[in-house]
Amino acid sequence: MAKKKMKLSSQGPYVTLDNGLVKLTILKPQGYLTGIAYGGMDNLLDVKSNESSRGYWDINWSLPGGQDRYDLLKGAEYSVIQMNKECLEVSFKNTYDPSSARGTNLPLSIDIRYIVRTDVSGFYCYGIYERPSGCPAFDLAQTRLVFKLRREKFHYMAITDVKQRVMPMPEDLLPDRGKQLIVPESVLLVNPVNPDLKGEVDDKYMYSMDNKDSGLHGWISSGPIIGFWTIFPSQEFRNGGPTKQNLTVHTGPTCLAMFQGTHYIGLDIVAHFEEGETWKKVFGPVFVYLNSTPEASKAHNLWTDAKKQRLFEETVWPYDFVSSPYYIAAKDRGSVSGRLFAQDKYVSGSLIPAKNAYVGLSVATTAGSWQLESKGYQFWVQTDSNGNFTIKNVISGVYGLHGWVPGFMGDYLNKEQITISEGKQTQLGNLTYVPPRDGPTVWEIGFPDRTAIGDYVPDVNPMYVNKLFINSPEKYRQYGLWDRYTDLHPELDQIFTVGLSNPKTDWFFAHVDRRGPGNKYLPTTWTITFNLNSVTTGTYQLRLSIASATRSDLEVHVNHMDTGHLVFQEMNLGTDNTVCRHGIHGLYCLFSANFPSSLLVKGDNSIFLTQARGGDSLCGVLYDYLRLEAPATAESSVSLYPPIE
Repeated sequence: MAKKKMKLSSQGPYVTLDNGLVKLTILKPQGYLTGIAYGGMDNLLDVKSNESSRGYWDINWSLPGGQDRYDLLKGAEYSVIQMNKECLEVSFKNTYDPSSARGTNLPLSIDIRYIVRTDVSGFYCYGIYERPSGCPAFDLAQTRLVFKLRREKFHYMAITDVKQRVMPMPEDLLPDRGKQLIVPESVLLVNPVNPDLKGEVDDKYMYSMDNKDSGLHGWISSGPIIGFWTIFPSQEFRNGGPTKQNLTVHTGPTCLAMFQGTHYIGLDIVAHFEEGETWKKVFGPVFVYLNSTPEASKAHNLWTDAKKQRLFEETVWPYDFVSSPYYIAAKDRGSVSGRLFAQDKYVSGSLIPAKNAYVGLSVATTAGSWQLESKGYQFWVQTDSNGNFTIKNVISGVYGLHGWVPGFMGDYLNKEQITISEGKQTQLGNLTYVPPRDGPTVWEIGFPDRTAIGDYVPDVNPMYVNKLFINSPEKYRQYGLWDRYTDLHPELDQIFTVGLSNPKTDWFFAHVDRRGPGNKYLPTTWTITFNLNSVTTGTYQLRLSIASATRSDLEVHVNHMDTGHLVFQEMNLGTDNTVCRHGIHGLYCLFSANFPSSLLVKGDNSIFLTQARGGDSLCGVLYDYLRLEAPATAESSVSLYPPIE
């Protein structure tokens, strides 16, 4: 078949890009995407929204110590970057003037790009952010690309094979149809347009995804049946690494491409730029894939087709058709390979292949700080069953090699930084991660995977259900689970008996306050009871592997709740907001509570974990894993590991 001809035209303030399959209408020079024509629908975007609120880039930023500011990103200069038989790329650029009034203008140069290609059913979007010399200090909290689709057409969303559903209408969130709950984003649907949704709770955070698990999400319309899909061919340009959680879709119908944000972490992940600090980063390209079917019975096939398209986009990354010199082509990238082991002499006398570990490159220079890195690129993979890994298509530079291993606490950081060179493969050989460990295990609770997924998650209060998450492995996505702790423990707190209790049934997933009389939220103390046949003289350690924390005052006592038995105290811990945003992990951190053996006795002992901050229904600590270690002795030590052959 003959290829369809590429067309570019301007009429008044609009420019149109048409490859015969997809037609984009963009307001110039601002760069607002006002129209997408495809598959017999004249505009997939919401025609009831203002032209600047249909397809747009935005940013949240602030001056140091100042209030948060929100801006739509818009160009001041329109230009055609390339146009040939295969590809059409246009630019909407706004160059920052350092001599302009400081404190009012965003101190960034922005170049928004759109690309259409011959016979490609969709379009590509990317942004070039640059701080030229002379810029004032500022903080970048969030930036994203937003699409608001036609509300009367797009009702069905899909983000995974199992997370798919009919969504509410935007008017369902208004006071006459919905009731706002304690969490502002949570709305109980009391009189929705679609009566089948009555009694459900809608909240955009319920549809959050880890970067490592995302890469495709979107909507399917009715009459005609069209799929609108946002595809991330790479995660390298997103902040926070593979465990960073981002919004995907929400009632609107809205489809997001989140590049930088603070959700489930807090302000610690904000990118801080000093006075005069230069910086350049390319966000994207992301691919908006469009597909359709004439048969309603085959609507689900659009999701299956979109999954195939995502895999294809990943295989051709980095793209070879992007014109910006700031976008690094494959020939100018390198790779790194190695094999990772874990070393824990109390688990095995041999090195343990780091199976299914996550290994990545980041400019972060301290262990675990990749979670907060927001200026550079990150490149991550999972190891195979033998601990082998290869990280391909890495932009040249100097990086820290980071990682973590399921089944072991803490964060791996290679002792030496890794230099990636253009067109070269770096061989690292065998690497060893030595997780925190000082003595043999007395007892442990949970499994170290940086989440609280293995703990007890209660059923939702029937008044606040989201039907998508009934009988789901993600039942923690339901609204109001923090109050279920009080329902289970109305007067006395949770007691966990080592050897008898099971975390899956007896360890509540979030250490929260209890709702008391007058709806006042009270501090809670969890008890871990255990029996010792003997006490080893020396120092014991309680390892506290924390999956998430929000506004918590955490205290640990041994055997008695008094000052002399207080062995750990961490005030104002965490800003993740994981509890109210229906998550199971946030910013991972690791603590150790050391205490003398004199605090323990032969026989029955207790360790008390206290959430000491009251008055906050949404504060909480999510424990990943707890382990009590006894002092090391000659009998418990193991000889050095033999070399790997």
